[in-house]
Amino acid sequence: MAANGAVDAGGEPIPTSAVLMSASKHISTRCRSENMAFIACKKKDANPEKCLEKGADVTRCVFSLLKDLHQRCTKEMDAYAGCMYYRTNEFDLCREQQKAFEKVCPWSE
Repeated sequence: MAANGAVDAGGEPIPTSAVLMSASKHISTRCRSENMAFIACKKKDANPEKCLEKGADVTRCVFSLLKDLHQRCTKEMDAYAGCMYYRTNEFDLCREQQKAFEKVCPWSE
């Protein structure tokens, strides 16, 4: 991923569309409660200011998850996100990298 700028100077993953798409199954599982709370807040009140904290909770969860995934399965995550970047986020063209990534870091945790 370093070649396409998906990690910062400290080695932390930058949430590009390729990184987020690669981690989408993990995000939907690990950050489900934060996402559901944010959606419920938005349905309850259309005023964007009312849900800023819920949105920040989602962001914190995703950043924490990306950091964890990058530490646990750096090579596979980098390969998958790199493929997604190169292939313009086309899942079908990156199935081999997806399989390797999900084998090392299963999303059903």
